[in-house]
Amino acid sequence: MNSYDVAVIGSGPGGYVAAIRCAQLGMKTAIIEKYATLGGTCLNVGCIPSKALLDSSHHYEDAVKHFEEHGIEIPGDIKVNLEKMIARKQSVVDQTVGGIDFLMNKNKIDVYRGVGSFKDATHITITGEKNIEIEAKNTIIATGSKPSNLPFINLDKERIITSTEALKLKEIPKHLIVIGGGVIGLELGQVYKRLGSEVTVIEYLDRIIPTMDAGLSKELTKVLKKQKFTINTSHKVKSVERKGNEVIVKADDKKGNEIEFKGDYCLVSVGRRPYTDGLNAEAAGVKVTDRGQIEVNDHLQTTAKNIYAIGDVVKGAMLAHKAEEEGVFVAETIAGQKPHIDYNLIPGVVYTWPEVASVGKTEEQLQEAKVDYKVGSFPMRALGRSRASMDLDGFVKILADKKTDEILGVHMIGARAADMIAEAVVAMEYRASAEDVSRMSHAHPTFTEAIKEAALAATGDRALHM
Repeated sequence: MNSYDVAVIGSGPGGYVAAIRCAQLGMKTAIIEKYATLGGTCLNVGCIPSKALLDSSHHYEDAVKHFEEHGIEIPGDIKVNLEKMIARKQSVVDQTVGGIDFLMNKNKIDVYRGVGSFKDATHITITGEKNIEIEAKNTIIATGSKPSNLPFINLDKERIITSTEALKLKEIPKHLIVIGGGVIGLELGQVYKRLGSEVTVIEYLDRIIPTMDAGLSKELTKVLKKQKFTINTSHKVKSVERKGNEVIVKADDKKGNEIEFKGDYCLVSVGRRPYTDGLNAEAAGVKVTDRGQIEVNDHLQTTAKNIYAIGDVVKGAMLAHKAEEEGVFVAETIAGQKPHIDYNLIPGVVYTWPEVASVGKTEEQLQEAKVDYKVGSFPMRALGRSRASMDLDGFVKILADKKTDEILGVHMIGARAADMIAEAVVAMEYRASAEDVSRMSHAHPTFTEAIKEAALAATGDRALHM
């Protein structure tokens, strides 16, 4: 029987990063993956493939709508080759997954293919092409999540689909109905909207991207409606039925009136649930909560002292970069170090265009906590770079403590917001004030000038270009 210092169950961003860090710290490490490829949801059917399709569809939309204005004339009709677009997406996935294989080899991490199941707290049975048992002094559970569903919806994975199927459709939907106005639904909705689909979003709550600052939700709603999305908030879906190639969705609006939606595809994107199937956690003394999450303490240690859990199977935002931070945290904890994670400073991003990004507290959270704060906001359309690139939508908003001027939250929507948010994370990590950021030189012309201008506005109505 092979024995290890650490075994990691699951090879998504949390799992493979945890394994690499354990190996770097001198621990003999194994990683267990049930699927044929490493990388988990993120690399195979999540973050990476969805961004590949977002980029491809963005190029197409630019060619159809904006090239002529830039003085670029293309003779003949511009057409979408969906099969080729999906194939390019897959090639990006294959290259990225291959990179994880390389990293496992480089760091001398043993890879086991099969379902990892606890026999007890120190022994794991791996069921695959052949059954193997290994011994591990410590184990890290990183088994991720799966798409959630509503109990009355039958996912046939042909017309009534999840994000996994939406990444490999054989045709462009005529009318895509999206149930759920969160990150996944809006991103994939925008992919197919750009390619020519009619897109209708149905959201149970009173706004889209409901976990982010209300100002971002309001602005993104305005932008998406300008892009001809149909957005229905405060609608409770009560039935989804397929008749041939037609999908019929019935929902009650906020007044209780029944509304019927008809399309040829329905994407169910109502969140994700922790995935622990087959883990046999109870045999190791690992407690799983009623919500399906693995119970952990502040050190991400489960109820079994030598077993840890990270990523989507524990509480908190289901984000790849959050899982990575937790993977490193646990590896260093096992090694006897004293690592730290500030969950308040893990950014959230929506990769629509314009992009949406946020870190720290929202206005709603500050109001609920009765924190005295001030706001500095700056519109993207006031930037020279925005006008040059024709990306005029959005704004940057900085929330700062009214007495100390410390930055408490940064919320932005606009071109390259996903990259720009890192500046805010760095500033807040070092507990910068709005004035600190306002006095830093930002290259001109850039989108990040909006951060400086919002900081100037927060220090006392000092924005220079508004």
